[in-house]
Amino acid sequence: MQALRHRWLLPLAALALGALAPQAGAQVPPSPAEAAAYTGLHAAAWRGDVATIERLATSRAAREARDGHGRTPLHVATFARQRGAVRALVAAGADTAALEAGRYDAVTIAAVADDEETLALLLAMGASAKLVTSRYDGTALIAAAHLGHDGVVRRLIAAGAPLDHVNNLHWTALIEAIVLGDGGPRHQATVRALLEAGASTKLTDAAGRTPLELARARGYAEMVQMLEQAGAR
Repeated sequence: MQALRHRWLLPLAALALGALAPQAGAQVPPSPAEAAAYTGLHAAAWRGDVATIERLATSRAAREARDGHGRTPLHVATFARQRGAVRALVAAGADTAALEAGRYDAVTIAAVADDEETLALLLAMGASAKLVTSRYDGTALIAAAHLGHDGVVRRLIAAGAPLDHVNNLHWTALIEAIVLGDGGPRHQATVRALLEAGASTKLTDAAGRTPLELARARGYAEMVQMLEQAGAR
């Protein structure tokens, strides 16, 4: 069976069977062919051409135009890590809450990419860390916790991301850091950041298992110790 490839793509049935299985669908960055075919604001966003963005981003229709995957120029600039373009687009009025075809916003795109600099820029310019995104009805915080992007997790917490949001797999950020993490240093740091911020240790998965039970079942001794010190049962 193929290994889990990206984000929270593990169905509950597979988890119950102790198996890892991918599902179709995740963030889709522009392909080289798509990027080469871009025109207008999409092309300027991909290249980081601030002067052209400032010239073309005068109408909402241009700023919110969509490519074949529903990406706006802001999504494209975020995928490309073109921070000057991100700044220019948001300053011109680009919608930071817009979702592309996979239901990802710019904040979640930056979070999944472990791109703290672009994330910090978006948040400083007013983008929200609270949006419900993806087909899993998750958040940027859940996505970052899954991947062990501890620095991103801390930035999102500081920006008011909902600590205990439960996605449609019945997982919180804390649970995802445990069940989809590797138990290593960055996932440990993620769990620590969530606990220090006050994430609930009582919310359970769909089978009624607490974060402590899940960490014990996986043999994640460091996480178990952190959870116990936080009063988890």
